[in-house]
Formats: sequence, structure tokens, C-alpha cells
Amino acid sequence: MEKDMQKVLEKAEVLIEALPYIQRFNRKIIVVKYGGSAMSDETLQKNVIKDVTLLKLVGFKPIIVHGGGKEISRWVGKVGKEARFVNGLRVTDRETMEIAEMVLNKVNKDLVTMVEELGVRAVGISGKDGGLLQVEKKYADGQDIGYVGEITGVNPKVLYDLLEKDFLPIVAPIGLDQEFGTYNINADDAACAIARAVKAEKLAFLTDIEGLYRDINDKTSFISRLTASEADALTSSGGVGGGMLPKLNNCTAAVRSGVGRVHILDGRVPHCLLLEIFTREGVGTAIIADDDNLATGRRRDQFCAEGAGA
Repeated sequence: MEKDMQKVLEKAEVLIEALPYIQRFNRKIIVVKYGGSAMSDETLQKNVIKDVTLLKLVGFKPIIVHGGGKEISRWVGKVGKEARFVNGLRVTDRETMEIAEMVLNKVNKDLVTMVEELGVRAVGISGKDGGLLQVEKKYADGQDIGYVGEITGVNPKVLYDLLEKDFLPIVAPIGLDQEFGTYNINADDAACAIARAVKAEKLAFLTDIEGLYRDINDKTSFISRLTASEADALTSSGGVGGGMLPKLNNCTAAVRSGVGRVHILDGRVPHCLLLEIFTREGVGTAIIADDDNLATGRRRDQFCAEGAGA
């Protein structure tokens, strides 16, 4: 009996620890960019959706922006085409664009179904809907890579309308140019642009890495938080490379454009989103503004204990 009571008390402590975060972010918008391995593993996929649904039920206003790159590549291979990339961007001819839109729409509605199964109302849209994402043709180092879009404008009205009616918006990264041509958009770019447009309190990237390291070969150099200026210095020093470089640049741009904080999380860790948002320690890397209270060197748990949240 005593052992059972201890378990109950431990659960109560977890709930109490989450209380200041729930108070701080009640009715605040959080954008979750969902992709990578967390999308391809069914168990992880369900965990992520449970996390986001819980955020909605405790008073947050989450928006999911999802990718689908691995699934698109799989379907491109099925029709006998080879997936090609330039600087991490998919070369997208007209046929590939049709496949990408088909796959992203399927992924979108699958996610809607998973959320609805948990008792939360969700609506799946793409950047085409309501003029959400306006784009122009994007080039990679001067190379024509086809129907890949550079975001030129965001009209968040459709998102505000859905949030006001208590829906959870789920966004596929497809946009229209001025001639109403359809373009594929990098999901990270779409998530950042949307987070900036709605002045999100948080933007969370679910990735395939634990977070940022000052030295990728030294696991003790993990960075739990850094300012936008420190992130710039890290990229300038060559400490960040590959696919993480544009992601980190997106993060710092988002923070400087009014997004409260950006979190880089390992989507392979079950419930990483809840652990980062609702615990003092967190599990990923948080990028914060230069004038953020945490930038003064105060400990994360001290800051949270004063009711300001993670």
C-alpha cells in the first residue's frame, strides 16, 4: 500500500511541476514542425500526436506543420524516378510535384484522423488554403530545381479562424505563386514563416538529433539553451554544418521576428515535446532572444519557479 501511495505522490509531483508552464502558456500559440523519424515510426507518431493533443486540452493553441520527405521519396521511387537533391532541396519537376502534393495531402489527413481519434477537433489544410503561403520560384545556388517555393508572404487569417473555433490546424507545406502555380515548400521554412506570422510563443522542431553541441564529437558539450547571437557565433565558427545550418538560421530568424522561443528536440525520444515544455530540465536545445530573462544566466529551474515557464 505504501509503495502504491509513493507512486501516486510521484505522479502528483509531476503535475505540480507542470502547473507554472500551463499557467504561463495558456491560450498561447505554439507551432510544432513535425518530420523526420518521428513521422516514419508508428509508435513515435502516435506519441507526438498525443503530446500535441494534450497541449491543446490544457489550454495551448498548437499548430502542426508537417513534412513528408521520406514518404515522397518512396512514392517517387515507385513510379521509377530517382529522388534528387541540391543543397538539401528536392529537385521537383511537374510529375514529382504531383506526387509530393498527393503524398502530403494523405499524410495531412492521416494526422487529422489521429487527432480526431483522441477527441480533439482538427482541420487539415495546405498553404494553398485561404492564401496561407504565397511563394515565388526558389533557386539553389542559381540552379533551377523546379517547383520549389520560396515563401514571400503569409496570410494567417485561416489559422486564426480555425484556432478561434477551437480547431487544431494541421498544415501541409504547399504554396501558390502569383500565377496560382503549385510549389513544394521546405517544411522547416513553412513552420518558421507561420510561427513568425502568428507571433507564436514557441516553435518546436522535432528532428533526428538530440539538440546542439559545441563539439559534435563531445557529448558533454551539449547546449541546453543559447541566445540568437550565440547561435550566430556558433554557425560562424563552423560548429554547425549540414542540414542543421539552415535549420539554425531559421531558428534565429524566428526569434528575432517575435517568436518567443525555438526548441530543437529529438523526435525519436518518446514525449520529448512534453518533457521540454513541462519540466525544469528539458530535453533539447532552446534558442532564445538576446534580451530574454534566461540570457542573464539565471538557472532554468529558478526562472520557471517564478512562473515564467520554460
